[in-house]
Amino acid sequence: MTGAENCRFCAIVAGEVASHRVFEDGTVVAFLDARPLFPGHVLVVPRRHFETLADLPASDVGPFFSRVQQIAGAVERAMAAAGSFVAANNRVSQSVPHFHVHVVPRNRKDGLRGFFWPRTRYADEAQAEEVAARVRAALDA
Repeated sequence: MTGAENCRFCAIVAGEVASHRVFEDGTVVAFLDARPLFPGHVLVVPRRHFETLADLPASDVGPFFSRVQQIAGAVERAMAAAGSFVAANNRVSQSVPHFHVHVVPRNRKDGLRGFFWPRTRYADEAQAEEVAARVRAALDA
């Protein structure tokens, strides 16, 4: 578990870095990706610092992925998406070395092809907060 002291996601978990949180409990923190593929793109991170899926203790895998499952459903409902893309990188293409799962709302013909996806930004903080509120509300649905 090296690098936790300089980890951006650990700082988000600790509340030291601002984020648009959509869910948190004792197991995970989920927040909007600052550079989403589409509005509603959420990152789900374990509260404790683990660099890769292989580092996540076996006893944490089930609880972690049950939250991912719950959040994927909420993202689809919140964003009126036909489905979602749920994925994790391990080291290669992992821009922050803290294990995390991407939950991306998807629709047919949404323009994503292969893994060369254009990243965007929210227009402003208000748009990001509105999207985060929609996902939070969908978690309660």
